[in-house]
This record gives sequence, C-alpha cells and structure tokens, in this order.
Amino acid sequence: MTAERECYVYVVLPGETAFTTAGRFRVEQIDGVATGRFVYRRAYRERADAVELDPAELRLAAGAFETVRLGGFFGAVRDAMPDYWGRLVIERAAGATVLDEFDYLLRGPDDRAGALGFGLNVEPPPVRPHFNGVLQLDVLQRQAEALLAGEAVDSPPSLERLLMLGTSMGGARPKAVVADSARSYLAKFPHPDDRWNHPRVEHGVLTLARACGINVAEHRCSAVGHREVLLLNRFDRRKTAAGYQRARMVSALTLLRADESATERGNWSYLLLADEIRRSSGAPRDDLRELFTRMCFNAVVSNLDDHPRNHAVIGWQRQWRLSPAYDLVPSPVVAQQRRDLAMVCGRFGRWANRENLLSGAGRFLLSQSEAAAIFDHVRTTVNARWRELLRQAGASKADCDAVASAFDYAGLMQPATQRSGATPTAI
Repeated sequence: MTAERECYVYVVLPGETAFTTAGRFRVEQIDGVATGRFVYRRAYRERADAVELDPAELRLAAGAFETVRLGGFFGAVRDAMPDYWGRLVIERAAGATVLDEFDYLLRGPDDRAGALGFGLNVEPPPVRPHFNGVLQLDVLQRQAEALLAGEAVDSPPSLERLLMLGTSMGGARPKAVVADSARSYLAKFPHPDDRWNHPRVEHGVLTLARACGINVAEHRCSAVGHREVLLLNRFDRRKTAAGYQRARMVSALTLLRADESATERGNWSYLLLADEIRRSSGAPRDDLRELFTRMCFNAVVSNLDDHPRNHAVIGWQRQWRLSPAYDLVPSPVVAQQRRDLAMVCGRFGRWANRENLLSGAGRFLLSQSEAAAIFDHVRTTVNARWRELLRQAGASKADCDAVASAFDYAGLMQPATQRSGATPTAI
C-alpha cells in the first residue's frame, strides 16, 4: 500500500516580513515505511538572499533531500510543528482526538516558532498581521483552564479562535502568543497542579541566570486576576513598521539528529551539541562558552528538564547563533547524592557534578582553568542571590521554601572519581 501527502514550505527571509516559497515537502508511506523528501525550488536557490532552512539536514543545495527518521519529518519541519499543548488545542478545534502528523503540520497557526510556514498552494499566504492582545490574557487563561479540565470553552467563537490561534510554540504547559504595540510574547499560564507559583519562580530563575552572565529571553510577569502569567519576549520576532521579521530556528534535537524516544536519548549530549555548534555557529567560541555556562547553571539549580528541545539556534541572517536561554525551571527532587541532567555533560554521563562538568571543557574550546572559573562563578552567584532574586520576582517565602532543595545540592561538589560505582566513559 502506498500513501502520499505533500505541501509547500514557505520561509520569511532575513529582513523581510512576508513569506517566500522555499520548496516542497512530501511524505510517502510504502508498506508502512515513511520516507520524507524535500526539494528547494530552483527559483528560490537562485535568489541572492536565499538561506538554508537548517544547518544539519537541509543545507541550501540542488537535488532531493530524503529521510526515513521521525516518520519522514525532517528536524526543521518537526521544530515548526506543535508540541503537546498545541496538539491538544488543535484536536479540540478539529473535534478529533487523533490526527495525522501532516494534519498537525498544516493546522499549526501562523505564530509557530521560527520563520517557516506550510501550505497547499505554491503561492504563500499573507502573513497574519495581528495576534492576541496582552489585555486578553484573562480570557485566554480561562479558556486554557477549561481545555485542561476537558470542559466546553464557554465563550463566543471569536474568543475561542483567539486561543486556538496561539498554540504552536510547543511544550506541555498551557500557553498562547500575545502582542502589544512594541513586541510579541509567549504567555505561559499557571497549571492547576502547580505546587508553587510557577510563573514567579521561573521569572526569578531567568533573572538569576542573567546575573550569572547568561543570555536569557527578556521576561516579566503580569497579574491576571488572582494569578500571574509569565511573558517571554519572542526572540525569534522583531516588530517593524511593515510587520514582524522572523528568525529561522531549529532545536538542539535537530542539530543532534535525535528523537525524543527513550531509545534515542543516548544521543542527547551537551558534548555532541558543542561539536555541532562549533560547525554551525557564526561565533563558535562565544556560543560554546555560553552553552557551557548554561550547562553549569542547570546543574547548580537542578534544572533537570534541560532536554534538547530546550536549546536552539536561530538565524537572523545567513549565519546561526545560539538562541537566548529559556525554560529554566528548578526541580527540587529528593536525591542528594546524585542528580542527572537530561543530557550527557561529561565523562560520568549525565551526572550534575562539578568534576563531571569540567571533564568535557575542551569540547567547549575552554581550558580547565577557564571552565572551573565559569562553574565557580555560577555556583557562587546562585548561592548568594537565588532567594533574593526569586523574592524580587514576586515568589513568596513558601514558594522559595518549596524549591530551596533544588539549589546547590550535596552531590554537586562530590569528587566523582571517589564515588562508588561512578565509571568514567570516553568523551
């Protein structure tokens, strides 16, 4: 049996605000095996301002690119598709619980991450000029809570569409894209199951990361009724008089040519990611130092959800650079002797441990002394300021107490080579 679906791929080129047709994407199913095929249009390749869609799998060139990974979906295409929350909203809008992957791709709204768009016509559609307003956050939050509870969205269709069109940024937490007169934001709503004020704590941790010298997405909290919403500036958008310019964006998952399945997690590695950034970045030394600093920060604050979807590179021009940091959330787990990051970070695997982190310094083009100075600065800053900055961000004393065990846990400074059962591996 053979089945085939295809669409055109559009991109907003550097300095532009409208879509240009870059090529055609097709997925063909033959006897249960899916093969993806992408071809850049000749007219696009011949443009002086043409850019590649990603630096890993879709370099700008003639001929067909093919993949049998990820059900035939190239990494750059997958990165532009909705994740858990976006899929939930799309399913609700479609009145269906299961859709084909191609349906999720085509139903994704205009606010998807990065600069890509998808459609069935060779001529690209006009870019949507307006998004949800910041003043509509209370309506959007109520609708998000109704969706999470499986309830009917009790609002006029026009308000329901506001929520439905703001859900393609990925991730499991409820969110929407909103805008004011100056910029576009990703609004992250609280979840009914949160054990602490999640928006305020994340706001404080992002501020703490900046105090450590990390480039983070601009952010603020906005009160909505008796709750708060975290507003993150879209670092892949720039507002101009003509509309929004868009940066291309691909995740570390795409750079690593990896999947989110358990069998693929052996490829989740800061060390391998450093190799890829060294090859693709327009300023590799700066980006590798930044990536190493983030890795240390994640270890010190027990951000154990630092998976490859939470790292990305963006392209405003031809070159790619590491994106600002985002999704920095502490995990106050019980374990004190060992905590593991989501990605391999040294000779002892994923262990969030100083000796382990420093063991891979060379992959980040750092000397041992440079790496040690970065780690020690991060740890000293976190220990001295985490509670102060979280309180300044509006987190309560109870919120701080709830996450306190995430910071500078005991195993962070334990000599890795003296720990029973710690076996170094080649890096």
